[in-house]
Amino acid sequence: MAEQHEEATNMAAASGGLPDGAATRKKTNVRFAFACAILASMTSILLGYDIGVMSGAALFIKEDLKISDVEVEVLLGILNLYSLIGSFAAGRTSDWIGRRLTIILAAVIFFVGAFMMGFSVNYPMLMAGRFVAGIGVGYALMIAPVYTAEVSPASSRGFLTSFPEVFINIGILLGYVSNFAFSHLSLKLGWRLMLGIGAAPSVVLALMVLAMPESPRWLVMKGRLADAKVVLDKTSDTAEEASLRLAEIKEAAGIAGDIDDDDVVTVPKRTGGEKRVWKELILSPTPGVRRVLLSALGIHFFQQSSGIDSVVLYSPRVFQSAGITDKNKLLGTTCAVGVTKTVSILVATFTLDRFGRRPLLLASTGGMVVSLLGLGFGLTVIGHHHDGTSIPWAIGVSIVSILGVVAFFSIGLGPITWVYSSEIFPMHLRALGCALGVGLNRVTSGVISMTFLSLSKGITIGGSFFLDAGVASLAWVFFFTYLPETRGRTLEQMGELFGIPNMAGDDGGGFQQSSSSPEKKDNNDNVEMSSTATASDDVRNERSVMDIEKDI
Repeated sequence: MAEQHEEATNMAAASGGLPDGAATRKKTNVRFAFACAILASMTSILLGYDIGVMSGAALFIKEDLKISDVEVEVLLGILNLYSLIGSFAAGRTSDWIGRRLTIILAAVIFFVGAFMMGFSVNYPMLMAGRFVAGIGVGYALMIAPVYTAEVSPASSRGFLTSFPEVFINIGILLGYVSNFAFSHLSLKLGWRLMLGIGAAPSVVLALMVLAMPESPRWLVMKGRLADAKVVLDKTSDTAEEASLRLAEIKEAAGIAGDIDDDDVVTVPKRTGGEKRVWKELILSPTPGVRRVLLSALGIHFFQQSSGIDSVVLYSPRVFQSAGITDKNKLLGTTCAVGVTKTVSILVATFTLDRFGRRPLLLASTGGMVVSLLGLGFGLTVIGHHHDGTSIPWAIGVSIVSILGVVAFFSIGLGPITWVYSSEIFPMHLRALGCALGVGLNRVTSGVISMTFLSLSKGITIGGSFFLDAGVASLAWVFFFTYLPETRGRTLEQMGELFGIPNMAGDDGGGFQQSSSSPEKKDNNDNVEMSSTATASDDVRNERSVMDIEKDI
């Protein structure tokens, strides 16, 4: 995958796609940045595995613990709300201990949660495990895209920052496979192994992360300019880009540009920053900032309210309603959903920078509308016939429609939500803006997950998907009328697009040069910078591989 992406960039250079004088990308740097992005994004497997495994395990948990549909809904959806705790704590935690250790912390917390769920003997204990695992998922959900964006070179940032969504889908597929593999065991053992085995990826992840370098932004936040320069030299396309990225991060940190990059400096604590951010983003935003905020909140809301969780989390129930009653066949068919979703997201990683955000977003949402309508129609036809009556064509329509929903979601709305919302905010507002977007995303997902079964009983399962199709239609209208294309735009161009003159949000800031002795490195813990602001991404050189307009 890295070689194909690298080849595409170098072909662009040869054909004039890159500016005159731009150096050919260094193969070792491409591979190193690629490896770092993969390792960081693997934390997203934790969320994906939980989504996938709970969809099937819920069938056995309900039978074993004798719980109601409402309790099943709460069990499946509550993790999204618990994850908010980890998501909001991840910012300050990663500023304090660094991005690498935060990723390890996420893995450890999820390990404990998975272990608790695997050994649960009753519903309250299972919910306690969900609480712990949810916090770990929240940490992973925030830190993976942050670290990836901070180490990614400009030419590959759209490609690499889509990796967290890729690994969520891989995790979902692994969860489905786990369901199928352990479904043949006894009732009391099978679902516990399904949940408990989720601790294994956490251990592997924690060990592999030790091979990753620390984020260059965090190193600059701690005044460790020499260490940051080493990481940027390894992850940038050219030496010139490495120098530019370091200069941009120093500027954002309030460090004077003439400071020697081999020095260790003390970055001063900025005061009043949080109040200023709340005022500019929430209390009295300019029209441009208001549009950016509404764009981010809108895309996060519609990503979850368009019905994807209803399909992915409850796919065995949906297939049951479609006429597939054997549990083995149910879980096997569900694996096809995971495979389709994973293949589709891999396609998206190679088209995101080539075709742009807006075309893929509109095509994705439009395809979901058609597929959801087909699913609602097929399930409604099946529901109007007596039990035991087989309608092969309606079953076929339902299965194809389910696969269509997950495929269209994964080529656009799934990955683009995270990329788009992170690149449109001004630098100084990005931390709070992204946190609000993720918070709304998780709350919406939790509400959908915890109401699907009750809604299906009230308006029928086919009616619930007709409702989802209506929401997806509104999403398409919103995206078409409100979201502009952002591919290949620099920070200044992004400001012109949304009518925000000061996208960098410069507010000054001084520095103090200190000795470069190792002892000083540990005394630079007074930084108050955003953990969710991305590295050179902060000056918004998010650009297409094929559309770089000027020399870095």
